[in-house]
Amino acid sequence: MPSVQEIAFLKDSAAKAFEPRHRQIINYNIDKYDVAVESGLTQFHHIENSKRKAHIIKWKVMENLDKLLPEFESNFLQKGGKVIWANDAEEAQQEIWKIMERAGAKTVVKSKSMTTEEIQLNDFLEGKGVNTIETDLGEYIVQLLGQKPYHIVTPAMHLSLQDIANLFHQHFGTPTDATPQELTLKARELLRQQYTVADVGITGGNFLIADTGSVAITENEGNARLTTTFPRIHIAIVGIEKIIPSLSDLDLFWPLLATHGTGQRLTVYNSILSGPRQEGETDGPEEMYVVLLDNGRTELLAQKEQRQGLYCIRCGACLNGCPIYKNVGGHAYNTTYSGPIGSLITPHLQGMEAFKHLSYASSLCGKCSEVCPVKIDIHKMLLLNRRDAVTNNMVSKKEKVAWKGFTFAITRRRVIDFFGGKLKNSLLHRLFKKAWGKHRSLPRIPKKSFSQEWKEQHK
Repeated sequence: MPSVQEIAFLKDSAAKAFEPRHRQIINYNIDKYDVAVESGLTQFHHIENSKRKAHIIKWKVMENLDKLLPEFESNFLQKGGKVIWANDAEEAQQEIWKIMERAGAKTVVKSKSMTTEEIQLNDFLEGKGVNTIETDLGEYIVQLLGQKPYHIVTPAMHLSLQDIANLFHQHFGTPTDATPQELTLKARELLRQQYTVADVGITGGNFLIADTGSVAITENEGNARLTTTFPRIHIAIVGIEKIIPSLSDLDLFWPLLATHGTGQRLTVYNSILSGPRQEGETDGPEEMYVVLLDNGRTELLAQKEQRQGLYCIRCGACLNGCPIYKNVGGHAYNTTYSGPIGSLITPHLQGMEAFKHLSYASSLCGKCSEVCPVKIDIHKMLLLNRRDAVTNNMVSKKEKVAWKGFTFAITRRRVIDFFGGKLKNSLLHRLFKKAWGKHRSLPRIPKKSFSQEWKEQHK
């Protein structure tokens, strides 16, 4: 039986793939991204060497997580910070709530963070009566809509300028023909006052730096700097795989992330945070916590072949290059991490049985592997996920029988040639009529096979 998640994916993706307006918006936005990335890549003298170096560093990180994470913790503690180890989403939620309850916190400002989406932190805090405001413009827009982020880097990529103008008109009375500048200024007006009254600021982290005990955050709007500076308490929630050995590694990873994420040579704001405000400093929180989140990552680490998925630096390049993502969109995946990288890691983070179908949502064209800045062999990993699903008996009997029959026939030329083209077409269109969906028709098989044609021409 297909899982609930698989049924929802098939239904939602089928609807989105043939929705002209959605395809027009997403293709327009990704085309702009492609042009920017092509320009940004010119800063690298040899991009393949840079990607290979990043791959090797991340490989070493995964081989030495047990040493690098304690090193980070020790260095961060020395600067007055506190580290919390969270095994899963529930534990992370409860630990964060303890901090907030102890401080009597009632308001939170958040900068963009996929890990907070992963643990469903907004819903959890709202359930506790805490007013939680997203300060990244894209995140703020989808929060107003009551939606989840559509894309790892660009949460509102699925919306046009007119969609956003209408949304702001509905909520704040701005003109329906407002320009991007006017909408941004309105958002700034609404959000700026939130920083000064918030009790807690919550962020993610792009990188954890082991040798300095620091959290590196990269952004384009400055909201993360305000989120980490004004509130009395700062909580950073970061996956354990985000660690890098040294501060000097940012010289490689920051340009790779910026170029592959948005096409920039470097993002506008790059911050390195090493603990709460020190004596004599005028900026920064009184308390700073780093929540090191596992939530299935050690399960993926245990997979010797697929652990490459943990190398990901969340640039979103594989989403923008994927023909499947471009057609079905981010929401159809119904996961925190969508696109090729989401299809690779989600079955290990949330369960193979429930999410194995995502590994089949790929044309295996290899574009995702080609564009990855840390050279994750994504399309090969998706094949390995499929293999594991079959090995662990997570396919139906009907599917097993069908593939056995196909294998028997396709490996025996006499069987293939025994049935004429007319019979083959009849079987194909009766048994597999719905295989390509209602919008496409199955191809017609020639009357004679290639083998038969060859024999006739070379008697």
